[in-house]
Amino acid sequence: MRFKRVRLENGETSVAAFFEGRWWPLAPFEGELGGAARDLIQALAGGPPLFEKIEGLLKAADRPAPFDPAPLLPFSPRTFRDFMLYEAHVVGATKGWLRRFAPRAYRAVQLYERVFGRPHPKVRPKPLWYRRPIYYMGNPLSFLTEGEEVPWPGYTRALDFELELGFVIARPLGKDPSPEEAARAIGGFFVLNDVSARDVQAAEMQSGFGPVKAKNFATGIGAEVVSADEVLPRWQHLSGEVRINDEAVCRGSAEGPRFDLGEAVAYAALGEGLVPGEAMATGTFPGCSGLEAGRLLAPGDRVEVRIEGVGTLKNPVGSPS
Repeated sequence: MRFKRVRLENGETSVAAFFEGRWWPLAPFEGELGGAARDLIQALAGGPPLFEKIEGLLKAADRPAPFDPAPLLPFSPRTFRDFMLYEAHVVGATKGWLRRFAPRAYRAVQLYERVFGRPHPKVRPKPLWYRRPIYYMGNPLSFLTEGEEVPWPGYTRALDFELELGFVIARPLGKDPSPEEAARAIGGFFVLNDVSARDVQAAEMQSGFGPVKAKNFATGIGAEVVSADEVLPRWQHLSGEVRINDEAVCRGSAEGPRFDLGEAVAYAALGEGLVPGEAMATGTFPGCSGLEAGRLLAPGDRVEVRIEGVGTLKNPVGSPS
């Protein structure tokens, strides 16, 4: 089932469900649905049994309650972990960074690949990447959604987009779950734009720690969330596209991750546990960043990221602060 959050005419917010071509606020059914009518994470946690109950209520209803169409952030993330599941993206983005910022080294990498027929070791992930589903911790307070302006920090001249599949935990998870248990904790999926300051990122990564100012100023997520039962069984078959100013600049798919989502979430929970509302993402679909496509963002651009069957996110790009 597809959900979003809406503001009612009285100023209160409600979960809304997409049913028979229309959005239906669930607040009028709070007596039957409890907290799921107001809290999107609770709605996702209910799973198919709750979705069937919602459909039954909506079939018997006359018309949807009126609401403000302005998009809202679908939920407030408790934390944000962003995985890096695709080797092809690591290789492509590293080569794209060299092409833009270190052209001499890029030519050496090209020569190596022509001679040996494989990627240069320097552009491949580090050994740990092949053994563990590594991730960085982002800033859950800097999330933005449909129509909001992507801020341009004054410390970067190389602002980039990254198309990713985001997901949210809807059920508590212990500190040593199996991949199967971890997969069952996923409640829903959404499109995500991992906005990045590329000229800052390399130095931060070389420091021995993960990205900080390169990432934590903005993360875009779609206003709509699709329940896990509709996406999880086929997530590796999803395709996506990025458009800038209505022009397609790259296309890619979720095919070929190093780890499945159950393995990734289980590793995130290891020794910590997880609680409902924690957001995560797959990492960039191969080919779906500006470094790989050869097209970074510019002030005033309109960037659109889309994943078929999941959602679309459109945002204007601001000017350097």
